[in-house]
Amino acid sequence: MRTVEPAPRIKERNPAQLSDAGALIELLPVPAAVLEWTEDGVVLIAANGPFRLAGLGTTAAESPVIRLLGGRIGSFLESEATQEEIAWRFGDEVDSRHFRVLLARREKTVRQCLITLVDHTSELRTEQSLRREMATDSLTGLPNRAGFSDDLEERICPSEAAGHAVLVINLDRFSRVNACMGALAGDELLISVARRLKGALRGHDTLARIGGDEFGVLMSLDQGAGDAAHVAKRIHAAFTNPFRLSSFEIRIDCSIGIALGSDIDGDAEDLIRNAQFAVRRAKKSGRTEIYHTRALDLAREQFAIETELRRAIENGCMTLNFQPICDLASGKITSFEALARWTTEEGVAISPNAFIPVAEESGLIVPLGRWAMDEAARTLAEWDARAGGNCGVKVAVNLSAIQLQRDHIGALVKAAIDRHGVPGSRFTLELTESAIVTDPDRIARTMGALKELGTTLAMDDFGTGYSNLAYLQKLPIDVLKIDRSFVTGMLADRDKIAIIRAILSLALALGMQTTAEGIESIELAQTLAALGCTFGQGYHYARPLPGDEAFALIGARNA
Repeated sequence: MRTVEPAPRIKERNPAQLSDAGALIELLPVPAAVLEWTEDGVVLIAANGPFRLAGLGTTAAESPVIRLLGGRIGSFLESEATQEEIAWRFGDEVDSRHFRVLLARREKTVRQCLITLVDHTSELRTEQSLRREMATDSLTGLPNRAGFSDDLEERICPSEAAGHAVLVINLDRFSRVNACMGALAGDELLISVARRLKGALRGHDTLARIGGDEFGVLMSLDQGAGDAAHVAKRIHAAFTNPFRLSSFEIRIDCSIGIALGSDIDGDAEDLIRNAQFAVRRAKKSGRTEIYHTRALDLAREQFAIETELRRAIENGCMTLNFQPICDLASGKITSFEALARWTTEEGVAISPNAFIPVAEESGLIVPLGRWAMDEAARTLAEWDARAGGNCGVKVAVNLSAIQLQRDHIGALVKAAIDRHGVPGSRFTLELTESAIVTDPDRIARTMGALKELGTTLAMDDFGTGYSNLAYLQKLPIDVLKIDRSFVTGMLADRDKIAIIRAILSLALALGMQTTAEGIESIELAQTLAALGCTFGQGYHYARPLPGDEAFALIGARNA
């Protein structure tokens, strides 16, 4: 109930004095009364029928208006104001009524005023009902994202944020349930999940549905951050038993991200965003993840790289460097591997280890791969022109797994070699084992199209992925590239030598050539040649070079 100032003494007029004023205010459709301020206090002069029916009394002693608002009314009558509006709640918490109390008088010096009360209880109750509906998820009856955010703002102030945490729970493979069993089954599953989550939480934790298959939990940390980890374990345990939908038993799991209140610098909504960021990491790692500021900083750095990389590709600011691949027996250059390089507009060289993963995750690897293929063909055509004919080397171009899945590689390569007038036999296309494993049938068709163009096909980083000998036998692979991890330090490691021997024997049996990466000394080159490796690549021969320097190296080594 609203706190009011103590009312002054109240004096009651003779009923005979009320008749004239009462006749006038009886015409008003809302509760109204005439009040006067005297030395003895507030006086009720007259009150109309609606005023009495509203339970506001007919006399000063009976009127809660004067009893509860007498101090405010007295201050108004003593002031020079001509009107004032007061918001007043009358009654107990359960059955309270809400009025807008209007005080008005004609002149500042007159110590009489007309008081009218406008009842807007139903209006406020309707508004509160609508707010509850807007903040509630209609399917589960839990707070929705808006309601959850409001609860966060209400319960967490900056000084107390460290004592709270938010968990975001995202269901794994929920979309498959919707796709296979329909939306009704999906809704039934969400209701069941909500019940289990409630059972896994503590009594004072708040559960909300903040997205399609995403739930949020606001919890207090009574014993520190370990409370959040303990609740996460209980939630995972709640998903151990299958969910029954009609006649089916569905097993689903969840990914959980945790954001601690001690990590927020801004508003409480940051807790939800931080927990959602952590849950994305949890989906990749397969375990509950706690948000750390450094992880977000890294994500922002990657986003900045993505934005600048997109602009660099569109504006033609990328370049190719070329690293020679040499015949181990003769030492002559047989081909060059084309490697993308990027220097920003500010002149900062960005490592491929930094921008290639970003390109793959964002899908920019597709336009980057298209550009690299065309630029490699253009460079090879330029070298031939400068040499007055075939310059005597091939160019190897890497194809990423994402590019193989999303692009029409055969048409892309054909367009590049036709545009620059270079035959397909002058190109080697390198694929990783992971690219082959993702979609073997599609890759087989793509390889067939590339072989029709006359290109050479190489499997890059052989031995580091999910090698499947059936693929080697069925797919038209010409070259196996031995990963540098096996080559580096092999002279002092018998196990590495044994692995390389096995790869070389396998390649020989399948009629394939081999290229060893990471050769950094003449001893490594000689040993690999003695073991039967065909080609070598590494800093012993040369680092990746710009196009002009690579062309000059052809003349120096192959003369």
